[in-house]
Amino acid sequence: MSDFPKKVEFHEEGVREGFQIEPVTYPRAQRVALLDALSETGLAQIQVGSLVNPRKVPQMADTLELFAEIKKNPKVRYTLLWLNESGYQKSRAVQGAFNHAPLMYYLTDAFAMRNNNRTAADMRAEQEVWLDRYLADGAMVQKVYVMTAWGCNLGGPVSLETVTDAFKHAIGLFRARKLPIPPLYLADTMGWASPEEVKRRVGAVRELAPEARIGLHLHDTRGLGGANVYAALSMGVTLFDASVAGLGGCPFAGHKARQTSGNICTEDMVFLCHELGIETGIDLEKLIEASRMAEDIIGRPLMGRVMHSGSLKAFREGKAADSACVSVP
Repeated sequence: MSDFPKKVEFHEEGVREGFQIEPVTYPRAQRVALLDALSETGLAQIQVGSLVNPRKVPQMADTLELFAEIKKNPKVRYTLLWLNESGYQKSRAVQGAFNHAPLMYYLTDAFAMRNNNRTAADMRAEQEVWLDRYLADGAMVQKVYVMTAWGCNLGGPVSLETVTDAFKHAIGLFRARKLPIPPLYLADTMGWASPEEVKRRVGAVRELAPEARIGLHLHDTRGLGGANVYAALSMGVTLFDASVAGLGGCPFAGHKARQTSGNICTEDMVFLCHELGIETGIDLEKLIEASRMAEDIIGRPLMGRVMHSGSLKAFREGKAADSACVSVP
């Protein structure tokens, strides 16, 4: 019998990861409105944008202005993605940004070079430097993030041993400093994961640090996103990155079809959790409204299911009303 968690937390990444892969930059006012709508859904954390090279990712060029214009909900952590010293310094200067300070590991050179202009070994060696830097700056390390943890479009299959080796390195850094282990994130950056491999890899990482929370960054590239989340829930995973309306995809991942590279869909996964009796703290109806807003902005049908079909709330309430009016002869 599966031992599902009582509550899970979703971190929303649609406005950053979703809009970065689109071929055009959408009006900032529309993105502000979407972020404001998401802020009222009960989401605990929302990633607003990325502080990266605007020549490579022009869709994120106005991230600082975007961040300044949104209405901050005090119950929400607003984060910014960055990949280097310049981005880190900019993020620290942003008032109201949650400085989440991740350690980031690449498992293939091909993706590391394309996304960060460094080899996987170089990036791994730099994580100890970053950890000490965070400690000196008083920044909280929110997660250890291992990319392409199931496979890489550019570098091929990734073995379980390669994944656990990266986590062993990170865990060793924290234990050597007598620090608690932050959440350990496996990222299916390019949509290679399958349910049984999710269980296998989550189980292997949990054995390395049983006290740590496990998080997943999953994509629905090949239609297994929901099945992978279900498998993860059965293993007790309580942290998920997700994107409203199923937006998303890394522009440097070598996907064949941009429209199918998206992250797991936030509202669909929230619906799944609620149907399993798992709390999320999220108002699904408000989230559906936000997903439809995202679709209006993008201007084409998006990949989410519940945003189009609606939840079961109205149907259930309608049936309850009908049954209350039935008289027994």
